[in-house]
Amino acid sequence: MTEPDELSSPTTVHKSGIALTRRSLFVGAASLLVTGCATTVRPTPAVVPASVPAALPDRGAVPPMYYAMPDEPFPIPEVRISEVDPKFWRQEVDYPTDERPGTLIVDTPAKYLYHVLPGGRAMRYGIGVGREGFAWSGRAIVAYKRKWPRWTPPDEMVARQPKLAPYSIANGGMPPGLKNPLGARALYIHKDGKDTLYRIHGSPEAHSIGKAVSSGCIRLINQDVVYLHDQVRDGSTIVVIPDPSKGDLTVG
Repeated sequence: MTEPDELSSPTTVHKSGIALTRRSLFVGAASLLVTGCATTVRPTPAVVPASVPAALPDRGAVPPMYYAMPDEPFPIPEVRISEVDPKFWRQEVDYPTDERPGTLIVDTPAKYLYHVLPGGRAMRYGIGVGREGFAWSGRAIVAYKRKWPRWTPPDEMVARQPKLAPYSIANGGMPPGLKNPLGARALYIHKDGKDTLYRIHGSPEAHSIGKAVSSGCIRLINQDVVYLHDQVRDGSTIVVIPDPSKGDLTVG
């Protein structure tokens, strides 16, 4: 934040309480330069060569967008921001594309989700994606959205992991909450009127962002999926870019 320029007003009050005119300030500043004590004179910013990278955000300082959300039905704790590389923090970026504003683009190799905005811009989110063998790609739509959804693992997943049987479709799934794998919000992806069984959803596991760890779904930080949920309309197009290094299951 730029501080007010002390020389922009006719008078300035010195710490001793003596009013000084603008002329006396200029004179005083010149004297300080002569004596080598120029700490009160604002220096001219140095020009940083283009080859020097910009300083990264302080990974210990939590940005407001990742503060706790105590007003949710299940209060969401503050993000452990030190576990998330700053490049995966939510931010608006330049993103030229032929896709219409409102489209979601999942860049699986880069671990980003883009929500296309007008004017060649997009809101970018860091994501966790499916492990090898569970990854997917293609074009589909966001059929609908849910706040604090129930989680009903498909029967195929229950067969692989019998411990999930209490949360099967037949048993009504897992109730919403912070321990629910779908987190605070979920966007349900359909293709040709059929549920693909893939979701964009929240997760309390900040350390998973930027990694391939989930069973096929696209996971975001809970604070990010809450924000995304409010921006996306039902019926929005979603485009999932395949990762050539993975065994992708193409939707459609």
